[in-house]
Amino acid sequence: MEFRPHTYQTRAIDFVMDHTHCALFLDMGLGKTVSTLTALDRLMFEEAAVEHVLVIAPKSVALNTWSGETCKWDHLNHLKLSIVMGTLKQRTAALDVEADIYVINRDNVVWLVEFFLNAGKAWPFDTVVIDESSSFKNYASKRFKALWKMRPQIRRIIELTGTPAPNGLMDLWSQVKLLDGGERLGKFIGQYREGFFHPGARSGAVVYDWVPNKGARERIADKISDICLSMQASDYLEMPMVIDGGMTLQLAELKQYRKFEKDLLLDLEDGGEIMALTAVSLTNKLLQFASGAIYDTEHDWHEVSTTKLEAFSDLIEASTEPVLVFYNYQHEKERILSEFPDAVPFKGEPEILTQWNEGKIQLLLCHPASVAYGLNMQQGGHIIVWYSPTWNLELYQQANARLHRQGQTKPVIIYHLVCKDTMDEVVMAALHGKGDTQAALMQHLKQLKATI
Repeated sequence: MEFRPHTYQTRAIDFVMDHTHCALFLDMGLGKTVSTLTALDRLMFEEAAVEHVLVIAPKSVALNTWSGETCKWDHLNHLKLSIVMGTLKQRTAALDVEADIYVINRDNVVWLVEFFLNAGKAWPFDTVVIDESSSFKNYASKRFKALWKMRPQIRRIIELTGTPAPNGLMDLWSQVKLLDGGERLGKFIGQYREGFFHPGARSGAVVYDWVPNKGARERIADKISDICLSMQASDYLEMPMVIDGGMTLQLAELKQYRKFEKDLLLDLEDGGEIMALTAVSLTNKLLQFASGAIYDTEHDWHEVSTTKLEAFSDLIEASTEPVLVFYNYQHEKERILSEFPDAVPFKGEPEILTQWNEGKIQLLLCHPASVAYGLNMQQGGHIIVWYSPTWNLELYQQANARLHRQGQTKPVIIYHLVCKDTMDEVVMAALHGKGDTQAALMQHLKQLKATI
């Protein structure tokens, strides 16, 4: 296919080419991958500024998206990719292949760094692309520390994400540090906190929550605007309408739910019991209860409610079109399959993706983490059901974007099965709160770029 870049894609391509370290904070559907590949192609073969590229991506994206884009577009067909995934033997062999771009899933970053360090070999990648850079938001994670070791040997680094601050502004520091070494937001996390935040919830000297100071969002955006390009799909694309299908449910077992919430102990019908020993455990158990089943210490689940399953069954039986279902607990998938044995579980397999997009699957069951990034699923349907909500805003937004993206021809209907007066409502409120912070940052960065 011939690539005819939109104006916003030309802007992204030029931005990557003009910066040795930069981030594209582009909404889902704006073509981050093809824009980045086009820039890399020109940097390699027109300007000789890049030799070997490493792309770090979520597993499904690493496996499907990057190679898929090079095959799709005529001007990228000549690029040679090597997918560094699989067994140790397969990964090692993939590194020995002569290629332009090496693609690895983010879970193998630590292994990759240790592979070269232990072998006494020089780091071969002068350019690194981090697809979904928010997966490096935790500066204490092993993957961040491993890549940071190699940062002095990386001449160019490009970060891509549509969700740079999925849990708030604190997520930005490590991503920006990988770009500029701490020049803009501080070399240490303490400097960033002191400069832009104040303590919120705390217990003694331990701070559990850092609250942005007044004007912090604008000041942070000002400092990073020269290396971070933000664009939102609503400004450039004819995006389909999103319709909230609702589905607030009355939990039939609310009395038992309340007793468990109060006593931290749930008596099961078979004589067993479930205990929640910590606040975190209780929160998780209450979400499980609302979804209809709860795990014991042996990780066996026990059904405690049929409210959601009955409502879900009614919804599916009334639908004449394919439905994409997101579940959070294994027991949800198992219980759905018991009611709908023809439903298809999906973990990113290319053959199932093809069948879905060809309209051959009526009910597709996915954990949001398995499809959250990069997969084009909009041809297969326009209805989403969240069986239970997720705390993770990034996964939530990215999962919804599998259908709500460029090329979707129908309004996207999203049903949330939310049990009233339960932890479901708390999670949904938290999702909306986190979204406000990120949306404001993206908007401010976009406004800054408009004035330059």
